[in-house]
Amino acid sequence: MDCCCFCYTNPPTFPSPTLLSFRGNASSVGRRLCRKKIRPGQLSSNHSKPFLQHNDRFQHLVYQQYSSFQPVRTYKRTITAQAGNQGWDLGRFFRTLYFFNGPPSPAKFIEFVVGKLSNPSPSEPVNAMDSSGIVLVAGATGGVGRRVVNILRNKGLPVRVLVRNKDKARSMLGPDIDLVVGDITKDSTLAPEYFKGVKKVINAVSVIVGPKEGDTPDRAKYSQGIKFFEPEIKGDSPEMVEYIGMKILINAVKASVGVRSGKLIYGYEGNSVKELAWGALDDIVMGGVSESSFQVDPTGGENGGPTGLFKGVVSTANNGGFTSIRTRNFPVSEDLSAYDGLELRLKGDGRRYKLIVRMSSDWDTIGYTLSFDTVEGQWQSVRLPFSSLRPIFRARTVSDAPPFDPSNIISLQLMFSKFEYDGKLNPTFVEGAFQLPVSSIRSYIKDPITPRFVHVGSAGVTRTERPGLDLSKQPPAVRLNKELGFILTFKLKGEDLIRESGIPYTIVRPCALTEEPAGADLIFDQGDNITGKISREEVARICVAALESPYACDKTFEVKSVVPFSDPFTVDPENPPPEKDYDVYFKTLKDGITGKEVLERSPAAV
Repeated sequence: MDCCCFCYTNPPTFPSPTLLSFRGNASSVGRRLCRKKIRPGQLSSNHSKPFLQHNDRFQHLVYQQYSSFQPVRTYKRTITAQAGNQGWDLGRFFRTLYFFNGPPSPAKFIEFVVGKLSNPSPSEPVNAMDSSGIVLVAGATGGVGRRVVNILRNKGLPVRVLVRNKDKARSMLGPDIDLVVGDITKDSTLAPEYFKGVKKVINAVSVIVGPKEGDTPDRAKYSQGIKFFEPEIKGDSPEMVEYIGMKILINAVKASVGVRSGKLIYGYEGNSVKELAWGALDDIVMGGVSESSFQVDPTGGENGGPTGLFKGVVSTANNGGFTSIRTRNFPVSEDLSAYDGLELRLKGDGRRYKLIVRMSSDWDTIGYTLSFDTVEGQWQSVRLPFSSLRPIFRARTVSDAPPFDPSNIISLQLMFSKFEYDGKLNPTFVEGAFQLPVSSIRSYIKDPITPRFVHVGSAGVTRTERPGLDLSKQPPAVRLNKELGFILTFKLKGEDLIRESGIPYTIVRPCALTEEPAGADLIFDQGDNITGKISREEVARICVAALESPYACDKTFEVKSVVPFSDPFTVDPENPPPEKDYDVYFKTLKDGITGKEVLERSPAAV
């Protein structure tokens, strides 16, 4: 019974003159309504407040638009219905349509009504959801990045690479690789469409460091880590790559991968305000007399602040029985594919309500719907998973409907109704007044949360300013931080941007990187104290494993092999070591440890 427009479980008893008038063509309908159906004696309305009248100009605007269509000039009049002799407000009916659809022409309006009454299916198909979560690899042609790509592809995961050199990437990763060309130091090169469908990111971009005297043709010096004492920056500066580039990359992917706190869709949270154009959509559209409104209560919120208020009076007269508020179609569809559902913060009244989400701009179409119960007199958070939304059209489940697509949300609706779905009734329904304060609607990520952004950093980033440190025992980058353009300083600043972004993350800080095979025993540590070496292949495996581990979420750690730097590590190709369960290492990690803690203490404590 509940619906967005002319939606019936069993057709209600319309005011009979109106129902009869729909059977003719547009011009005859207008004449019948004008000559026969609206009588001078029916001048009053059952409703004291004009529907959706935001200011004093609204009546005049409607009158001007429809001055050639005589029934609307008397829109305050009431048509008496046969069922219970209750008044049906034709003016409020037209104002409903005006609010959501703008001023239609009379002829097109009648065509719309007749078409909807005769056609039980939505007029527009809904696109199916692309459920494949793409992993974006930035820095995919580097030593760690290309290995990450290979591991992801071997696992059958969809991969997209962000590279600066298209030809180099094709030759290295194959002609079929999904790639986009861009430079993280230039935001104009990172088009929004590059990140559509991207759900997770592994960032292996790094400033290029090489020996002043040059490397061998096969980059032997690079492959064995920094063993020389006169390195220099090749290409863009550390500030551009590690800090400015990080800021640009985070901004580019943030909407796609999501943030831990979710996205505010509507409401009032502290200093955050997001407003939507809500309008009442009640059973007036099917002949009923229920009436609701949406308003802002400036002091009715949980902590005395503002809150939205859905309130009204619901009646089953004229076969009605529902009230609702619905947003106008969003100017730009909301892409919430990074999230798992919507969370409503509200003060319950013990009744069961519905949330309806639409993916089509069409007026009368499938609404993806979920009922929820409230606790009387309590502020509560209600989470409504996208996976539980049911495709409902005219109060019936559409069994062959496309899956819900959270990347294309067009409008929202809150409803209080006598009806559930497919003929079932709302067990909490009572006629009369109700009100539901709703302070916010936001998206959420379900628990357990796993990392959405894995970054390959470097051990040593907090050591450059550490008092009392014996630099002779530190890697060249620590000793030569200033000479290398403050490389570690900007790497740390880039890490801080990740931690402050709100994106669930993992920051991996490898010690000196080598071309040795993976498989050696590892040491995970926190606090930025260790030195040593580790295989690039091992780091790549750690990054991929972190994507799926809640134990790695929001952790920063260093990693090295137990094998001394001076000893080569090899494996028997015929008997390689088993692949590690990296969760064993991730579980040892603690929150909030970055190595900056030492810098924040007094020198005496160090």
